[in-house]
Amino acid sequence: MRQVPQDHEVEREMTVRLDERNRPEPDVLVTRSTFDPDRTWHAPEDVVLVVEVVSPESEHRDRTVKLRKYAEAGIPHYWSVEDEGSAPVVHVYELDRPTGLYVPTGIVRGRLELGVPFRVGIDLDALVPRRAE
Repeated sequence: MRQVPQDHEVEREMTVRLDERNRPEPDVLVTRSTFDPDRTWHAPEDVVLVVEVVSPESEHRDRTVKLRKYAEAGIPHYWSVEDEGSAPVVHVYELDRPTGLYVPTGIVRGRLELGVPFRVGIDLDALVPRRAE
């Protein structure tokens, strides 16, 4: 949260209103909107980044359905966080404007360092609690 630009917000448990019948709720999203405690959804044009944490129950939706829907809505960045041998791996996608599709720009393990949609650095290994030995 400290790494996003000042005019951006990091939120969870908030839907994105893609249309009248589609309001998915990403695990994390970064928006250009200011915080409003009465808000119940964001418009896709205000969303800069969607992060989905893939679980066995959400695997198909996160890898295919949501990926397509968020791209069609014009959301510029999508991260899919998956479990790989008890360690997080982040699949990074960026919207290709001419095709309207996400293109993979990286598969990141260990340390995530990106310059878009803003400069961010995350120690992925620190996200997993260490087991007592």
